[in-house]
Amino acid sequence: MTVPRPAPDRSVEVQESAEALGRRLGSEIRALRQARDMTLTRLSEETGLSIGLLSQVERGLSEPSVKALHLIATALGVTVGFFFRDDGAAAEDGIVVRRDGRKRLDYSGGIFDELLSPSLDGALELLLCRLAPGSTSGDEPYAHEGEEAGYVLAGTLDLVVDGVHHRLAAGDSFGFASTRPHRYGNPGSKETVVLWAVTPPSY
Repeated sequence: MTVPRPAPDRSVEVQESAEALGRRLGSEIRALRQARDMTLTRLSEETGLSIGLLSQVERGLSEPSVKALHLIATALGVTVGFFFRDDGAAAEDGIVVRRDGRKRLDYSGGIFDELLSPSLDGALELLLCRLAPGSTSGDEPYAHEGEEAGYVLAGTLDLVVDGVHHRLAAGDSFGFASTRPHRYGNPGSKETVVLWAVTPPSY
């Protein structure tokens, strides 16, 4: 009699993957900071983030929020796109990105972005953004150069632009100048999925 093998625990694999991504992001931030000859104290002053939080991020013990990573990237002279993991399959002929070859970036609270564009060398950055229930980009709004637009594929999205709150459902879309202070989150009990475009890739 053959005893069936138990199915692998996918939650463990997902957790291990998230931890590995956190360590990779932290090591890249540390390497870039050191290459800029910048101390943690200086980075703290430039971003307004505590030295303790920055240290935890660099050691892979904590994931930054969307706004926090934007502040870190700006202080280090790069865009957030610089930190997309580069271990996916290369785009075919620089044109096609297969589903299992997307580059991914994880944030604190259960938000992650997948890069749908073949690269960030062009004028358009296309992202698939997934937000876990209750997750937000941060308590404070942020801004950057460019324009952005999006389409809600599933769930509910709270979008605040210039202090004005908008609640979007699946099928709704949006667009605004990225220089306008903005933040977003998922107020619902199910995952929110948004197709998000930014031009130029300044995010």
